[in-house]
Amino acid sequence: MAFSLRRALTATATTGVLLLAATACSDGSPAEQPPSTTTSSSAPASGQPQTSASASPSASDRSTPMDIRVTIDGRPVDATLNDSPAARDLASLLPLTLDLEDFDGTERVADPPRKLTTEDAPEPQAPKTGDLTYYAPWGNLAIFYKDGPSASSDLLILGHIDADADRLSGADLITIEAAS
Repeated sequence: MAFSLRRALTATATTGVLLLAATACSDGSPAEQPPSTTTSSSAPASGQPQTSASASPSASDRSTPMDIRVTIDGRPVDATLNDSPAARDLASLLPLTLDLEDFDGTERVADPPRKLTTEDAPEPQAPKTGDLTYYAPWGNLAIFYKDGPSASSDLLILGHIDADADRLSGADLITIEAAS
């Protein structure tokens, strides 16, 4: 979603610059005016969207609005879910207790009771250590204890668990509950 927002803001800024340049050329303005008009209006336009676009991925991609209670092998850890449809669908299944098993030396995986929705999925992102994800083709949840491979539209990031890689890599049992 943040990538789409950045693309839309860049396209809007580019369109505005072209419109200003075309208007300046068509009304017979002096030659020195279009560069200063284009420069002054494109600098704030490109400066502000870049700032908000660069702030937006960190705000929407990894930081998440819904606190959840997670217990890994009987010990609580802080965790959150993002506001994606798939994360909300997972929240509707809580509480869950799942057995975890290692996959590919990178993640611990478990099967929820049913598949989650993949409608309106956000832009793909490469998973990071601590990310709670959903792999749509297999219908399983995964907790990454190492940074994952490149982004894939099949892998949806649902949230983040604040635990170190060693704790995540050895996890056998996870309980996920809605925070009170």
